[in-house]
Amino acid sequence: QVQLVESGGGLVQAGGSLRLSCAASGRTFSSYIMGWFRQAPGKEREFVAAIRWIGSATYYADSVKGRFTISRDNAKNTLYLQMNSLKAEDTAVYYCAATRKVVVSTTPTDFGSWGQGTQVTVSS
Repeated sequence: QVQLVESGGGLVQAGGSLRLSCAASGRTFSSYIMGWFRQAPGKEREFVAAIRWIGSATYYADSVKGRFTISRDNAKNTLYLQMNSLKAEDTAVYYCAATRKVVVSTTPTDFGSWGQGTQVTVSS
């Protein structure tokens, strides 16, 4: 089991930027796909971005493509989400997640490990 702890959320004005971090511990991560999801009030949890720990392949939801960048620092076992040009509709609790599935999935139920979430609020 891998433990995940997010940080970096907060309140920002529309057009601003935030960087989320996710510290991972407990297992080796070479076989894990890591992802970011978000959940707004009254809505289902949705895929934001994913990355493999080995290699450079990244995947994004259409709604964040070109504005968000997912990256990782293997030496620090840390996952990041750089969020630029933020919009009010990006307001949500953001979760870091991990899966040992071979194929990248955008389905929350395919991810077995989750962090506690960090709130991102974008004021318009």
